Formats: sequence, C-alpha cells, structure tokens
Amino acid sequence: MKINFGMWKRALSGLVKMDDKKEWEQLDVVSKWLIATRSGVTIVTIYSCIIAGFLAFRDGKFTFLPWLIVTLGLFIAHGTNNLLNDYTDFNRGVDADDYFRTQYGVHPLVQNFWTKKQQLTWFTVSGVIASLSGLYALIYTSFSPTILGLFVFGALVLLFYTWPMKYFALGELAIFLIWGPIMISAVYLVLNGGWTDKVWMVALAGIPFGLSVVSINLGKHIDKAPEDKRKHVGTLPVVIGEKSARYLNMFVLLMIYLVVIYLVFIPHFFTPVMLIVLFAGKRWLYAFGALTKPRPSEPPKEWPGWPTWFSGFAFYHNRLFSNLFLIGMLLDAILRILYPGFWIMH
Repeated sequence: MKINFGMWKRALSGLVKMDDKKEWEQLDVVSKWLIATRSGVTIVTIYSCIIAGFLAFRDGKFTFLPWLIVTLGLFIAHGTNNLLNDYTDFNRGVDADDYFRTQYGVHPLVQNFWTKKQQLTWFTVSGVIASLSGLYALIYTSFSPTILGLFVFGALVLLFYTWPMKYFALGELAIFLIWGPIMISAVYLVLNGGWTDKVWMVALAGIPFGLSVVSINLGKHIDKAPEDKRKHVGTLPVVIGEKSARYLNMFVLLMIYLVVIYLVFIPHFFTPVMLIVLFAGKRWLYAFGALTKPRPSEPPKEWPGWPTWFSGFAFYHNRLFSNLFLIGMLLDAILRILYPGFWIMH
C-alpha cells in the first residue's frame, strides 16, 4: 500500500466520487478515512479552530501544541460524526443507490467498499482518538467546568445529530452553533486555560463563519428535500417548505456580512481590515441570486456538481469567504499587536 499524498489533497479540497472497488482497496488508510468522512467539507472544522487561534494570538494566549492537538481532535470528531451519520442512515434505509448522498461522493456502505462491522470499527477508532484530544483539553484546563460542559455537549450532538435532531428540523441550528460560536469560543477557552468574560465577544466573532457553514447545509437540505420528504427525514426545508428555506438561506447569507460590519464599526472588535471579506461579494451574489428561484429540475449545461445546486453555490461562496476571513483575522491580529491603540475596542 503506497501513501497517496495526491489523494489526500484531493479529498481535502472537495468530495471524491469513486466507483471501482479495486481502486478503493489500493488506497492508503488516511486516504480512505478522508474520503469516507467527506473531508472536503469537514475541513470547515479546521477553519473554525484557526479563527479561534488567531483570536487567542491577538490576546497573547496562543500556544501551538495545545491548539494543534485540539484542532486535530475536533477535525477527527467531525469525521467520526459523518461515519456515524452514514451508518445510521444506511441502517434506516435512507442511504441507498438512488439517494442524494450517494450521488455526490463515496459511500463505502452503499457501494459495498466495506461492511457495517468495518464502518463501526472506523467509527470507534476515530472516536477514541477524538476523545483523547478532548481529555487532553480537560487536563490542560484543569478540568474547567465550562470545557467539560462543552465536551459533553459535543459528544451528545455527535451521537444524536443524525437521529433525532436531523429528523426534527434541529440539525441546521446545531451546525450553525457548533461550527460558529460554540467551537470557536471553546477552542479559545482551551487556549486561555479556562473561562473569561471575553468569550461572549469571541462567540459573536464566530457567528459569520458559522452562518457561512450552515448556508451550505441549508442549501444541501433544500437540494434533497424531495428525497428527504419521501423518506420521512424532517430537515428544516422539509418542514417549512422550499420557498421559505430559500428565503431563510438568503437571510443567512446577508447576516454573514452584516455581523462582520457590526463588529468593525460598533464595538470595534475587528479593525477595518476585516472588510477584506467583501471581496467575496461576487460569489455571494451568485449564491444569493440562485436562491431567488426554485431549484431547476435538470442541471444547466456543463453544471459540474449535480445533484447539488444551492449547496454548490453556497460551497463556492464559503471557500472564498472563509479564506478571506482567515486572512482578515491574521491581519487584524497583527494590527492589534503592533498598534494596540488603533481602532480601540469600545
């Protein structure tokens, strides 16, 4: 078995589709894990951790090793969640050959790339590694009650996201909270060594990224709402209808930038350098414009990502916005350190 670094890069940059079992079996362990856990999407966890790291760096609280351990642990935990998600949906008969999930990426169970027992083994190993990272965070913060509470909350969401949360229109809210204010403030608190009142502003600073992540999830659930409705999966778009879900996602996309602007000009938590995110405006217009109309019944000519549609536009916007957000965060941290009197926070 040869380590395929090219596949690692491919899996981290997007969703991989593969139909040949022999090709799958020739992959190294890391490549299989990255593909099976849809790391092209779970990489948003790393972005959340980087944002928290920059905020801690700005406040003189950043330490690399704890940040690295927690970041890798959360990334693996996100992948673990996806393994459980696929296992649960496969067992419940939701994921099948013709279902939306199987059309845009590898599903090892549906494609018979491995057995249910193997899937559970991968889930268990991933879960243990992620839990060890969480244990490290608890020890590092002297078993801070806040960190312990967040750890328990994350574990519960991991277990119950696929069912029942996703079936009762709570999955989208959970995704926004976790990959936005909760994860970013939690990593910040670990680096800080425990509780600080500043965490509320840190959580607010995490909202724009959390909104950009949930815009993808909302888009995906709108895309597959007809299939989910037939299978009695009560995602938010199924419950409120496609039109309302499209308007909600338009609101989500709008709030991303309004919150950034608020944080720059009202509390001065961010310096104006954060307005660099506005350069994602063209992609924002594409995503916003797509949401003004119902999903087409067939893909337009040369559309590369079908059956994804709204989620494709949201993902396209998210990638540029996320990169600009990180660049802005780094520049903002440098400005705050070099010129502490600049754009004084109210």
